[in-house]
Amino acid sequence: MTPPDAAWENAILAAGLFAVDPAGLGGVSLRASAGPVRDRWLALLRGVLPPETPLRRVPCHVEDSRLLGGLDLPATLQAGRPVVERGILAEADGGVVVLAMAERLSPHMAGRLAGVLDHGTVRLERDGFARTLPANVGMVALDEGADEDEATPEALLDRFAFHIDLGGIAAGATAQSEIPADDIAAARDLLPWVAASDDVLDALCGTAQALGIASIRAPLLALRAACAAAALAGRDEVIEDDATLAARLVFSSRATAMPPAEPPQPPAPEPEPPAECPPDDSPQSENRPLDDVILEAVRAAIPDHLLERLQAEAASRTKSASGRGGAEQSAKTHGRPAGVRRATPAPGLRLNLIETLRAAAPWQKLRRRDGDTDPSRIRVMRDDFRITRLKQRSRTTTIFVVDASGSSASERLAEAKGAVELLLADCYVRRDEVALLAFRGKDAELLLPPTRSLVRAKRSLAGLPGGGGTPLAAGIDAAAALADAIRRRGGTPALVILTDGRANIARGGAAGRAAAEADALDAARSIRGASFKALVIDTSARPEPAARRLADAMAAPYLPLPRADAGAISRSIRAAQAPSLRP
Repeated sequence: MTPPDAAWENAILAAGLFAVDPAGLGGVSLRASAGPVRDRWLALLRGVLPPETPLRRVPCHVEDSRLLGGLDLPATLQAGRPVVERGILAEADGGVVVLAMAERLSPHMAGRLAGVLDHGTVRLERDGFARTLPANVGMVALDEGADEDEATPEALLDRFAFHIDLGGIAAGATAQSEIPADDIAAARDLLPWVAASDDVLDALCGTAQALGIASIRAPLLALRAACAAAALAGRDEVIEDDATLAARLVFSSRATAMPPAEPPQPPAPEPEPPAECPPDDSPQSENRPLDDVILEAVRAAIPDHLLERLQAEAASRTKSASGRGGAEQSAKTHGRPAGVRRATPAPGLRLNLIETLRAAAPWQKLRRRDGDTDPSRIRVMRDDFRITRLKQRSRTTTIFVVDASGSSASERLAEAKGAVELLLADCYVRRDEVALLAFRGKDAELLLPPTRSLVRAKRSLAGLPGGGGTPLAAGIDAAAALADAIRRRGGTPALVILTDGRANIARGGAAGRAAAEADALDAARSIRGASFKALVIDTSARPEPAARRLADAMAAPYLPLPRADAGAISRSIRAAQAPSLRP
């Protein structure tokens, strides 16, 4: 793992390069909780930026009109014509924007910010006017996410040159040398004249490919960082040290593959040089290809176990709506603001007075009657009304469906009980609700309705008996009915089915393996038709084809488990559940 002193030194270097070329480097993702270490880095950045550089802070739930710009309502009402007000991004043109709580940015807002980074402009087309305002900015995303599924949106991370994690740095380890502000100002003046050879670009691209970095933006950002490093050193040409530093800062947090280190080759025997020609001890005789030097530097900078964590975070970011509280959905009376829409006021809808007046303001001159010159009277029409849109996260309810029949109880029920108990505790930590449903004999029984009480869940699980037939279809039908009821109440259900898949009791209660398996597959297809998230855990001693067919019928991931203890089963289920079940 990178030592804290080295990590803080890298953070200082990234701040210096970003201060030289904020718009060219896109931004910095600063993952750290609020505290002295993060404040120290932000103060360092403010200290090295030129005094005239705009620096603006963007709240997490800022409105579009304040972020991008819009109609200046008081000026418009006074002038009787649309007057455009610049937003935060346009105000920060040529400077830096600090995004607070970036891990909570919505995909909609992340897309707008990504568009500004790509084009360097803000395009306004609303309230009866169209404007294009310059917005060449760099961004600092303050990421306070505590879990892997809480992170700055990928659309912004891909456009940021530096991803800095200050989590392992103590406050006492931040007393390092700083970069003089005069050097930053001189580097800014020199930057337009810095050039890089084709060999540098080829080496950066080759290194990115070797590290499994698919985005083309990464080597381009590394090239901009190398030019900034050369300018900061007072050079007008990128050299090996500049490219190595840039690759280490840009690539080490993006790597998804670790190329194997080449084994050392024994030196080939060299003939004795003639007496009149002394051996050449200059460094040029030991020169290596530039891409090898850069790759070795980046490999040394990648912390231990970082690749596994990055791959897990990438998997969690591909989900349409991650989060511990379930999927995000519209709400009428409560939730967080998510924009406005045109609508007629009605009970249960929240009128947005400011946006309503902003929609009506451009048309006041046309709506005034003859002889009416009172500018304080505002005429609002039905089409002007704007309603605040609200969003809220639904609560996730994990439904554990446990096979307590004789075939399962004789082999795996004890291990399954222990695994479910560990998973129940995991759901409790995520503030999810849990439900427990068991099937045995001829029917299924809801042992625990949806609850957040861990004590009740453990008590119900401990009293679960085993033995009897396997009414698998009845268990799946009961789980589907419970999931449907949860969805109707606005929740997000997720099913975890632990069974060996060997059904022998049909829906009507009659014994017969063929009919029971047909009913079970029919019930599984109903899960697929209802689009419920599900996971099938094969609890037999060896992979059971019947459980595989069941998972295929409901389009659910299939996880066969060898004989193991409860802890091993729980770890396997959590690994499969994380990218599959969370909505």
